[in-house]
Amino acid sequence: LTGAQDGSVRMFEWGHAQQITCFRSGGNSRVTRMRFNYQGNKFGIVDADGYISLYQTNWKCCPLTGTSPKPYLTWQCHNKTANDFVFISSSSLIATAGLSSDNRNICLWDTLVSPTNSLVHAFICHDSGATVLAFAPKHQLLISGGRKGFTCVIDLRQKQQQQLLQSHDSPVKAIAVDPTEEYFVTGSAE
Repeated sequence: LTGAQDGSVRMFEWGHAQQITCFRSGGNSRVTRMRFNYQGNKFGIVDADGYISLYQTNWKCCPLTGTSPKPYLTWQCHNKTANDFVFISSSSLIATAGLSSDNRNICLWDTLVSPTNSLVHAFICHDSGATVLAFAPKHQLLISGGRKGFTCVIDLRQKQQQQLLQSHDSPVKAIAVDPTEEYFVTGSAE
């Protein structure tokens, strides 16, 4: 799966020279992150305009009609930009990271509820925007990185921030959690 600066999203398959499907054509907002769900049957994208779109992966373009797959869900999750998201356990609960004017830069969403009621909880952290997310399922922790180098650890069971660490002097760009969930590692723009 590829996402581009021009907003296009294309799917390729090993052994095929050409794309098998174009999920989104160019001329849209820049794709900032794409992720598959744990089962691999769905994926999502977030873009620079603050939108998230979710798709089924098993859709293939019909060459006769030229129809393109449509997302089964699209909504604006941040009013400035969306930088990252993660599927939380099932595919119906999603956490997003971005920049919103009200500083609710980490949000939990329930995709089974109408978009007007889908916001489960919003966290006010990373006052200049959240850049990256990681999920530790065993401990039900959400780990986020921000533009000012801070890392935030959120307990999803209690829906509250546990720690805020100054991990870098520049924006946090990557977070990885080890398989045993004993450690996490952050990487910055520097």
